[in-house]
Amino acid sequence: MIRPGLLVDVDTVPDDVVLLDTRLTTAGSPGRERYDAGHLPGAVYVDLDADLAGPPGPGGRHPLPSTEHFVEAMQRAGVNRGSSVVVYDDGPATAAARLWWLLLDHGHDDVMVLDGGLAAWAANGQPLSTDPATPEPGDWTGAPGSLPTVDADGAAAVARAGVLVDVRAAVRFRGEQEPLDPVAGHIPGAVNAPLSELTDELGRFGSPNAISRRLAGLVAGASAPVAAYCGSGVTACQTILALRLVGVDAALYPGSWSEWITDPRRPVATGA
Repeated sequence: MIRPGLLVDVDTVPDDVVLLDTRLTTAGSPGRERYDAGHLPGAVYVDLDADLAGPPGPGGRHPLPSTEHFVEAMQRAGVNRGSSVVVYDDGPATAAARLWWLLLDHGHDDVMVLDGGLAAWAANGQPLSTDPATPEPGDWTGAPGSLPTVDADGAAAVARAGVLVDVRAAVRFRGEQEPLDPVAGHIPGAVNAPLSELTDELGRFGSPNAISRRLAGLVAGASAPVAAYCGSGVTACQTILALRLVGVDAALYPGSWSEWITDPRRPVATGA
């Protein structure tokens, strides 16, 4: 199945697409090592920290990259103006959706996420390669602004007047654990919808009806503004992708929790 601009299944990946492999590196082996150990034939590795984010700082742990930096990364990966692009990670699209979001935001509509990523690809008996891809440089250019975003003040406003979705694990939302950031808790007024509940054991989203059930009607048919955040603005893109599958256009808070807590004047909530 192909859902243009959203998802493609492992057995319906079109020919003549640019395959981009990007994997989270917050735990386990670095993404590049996993790529070298096995990837989709012809796929080019794109590093989350080096290519899809700016330097950490007041804007959070993974602020959005500059336009120049991102365009150069995509050109090195062989993306051209007319390229059809398929992006993937280990499975649940927690990193691939960031790349999907960035390409869409920069005006490149012909991009899809491989549903289930490498896990679903391997489970389907599809081949893997250890040969690194060496594409010819592409000519793609783009500019950000095609997708909605909110800053810290905007996120607080959405929490008051709409639906601000915190996609982190419930224990982080409640402030019981915080493995990555120095302050635990959540933005006051946010609702928790852990991204781990959106996909199956292989990281596949499934049908829109299944996604609607997993989201438990939090934003179904919402006429008020909707935005999503996570720890650093990366994995929230997975939830934005899921919301698009059920017809909800949500804004991204790029700085997310790691930016919110840089200003001690911003309030912090704990508990359910």
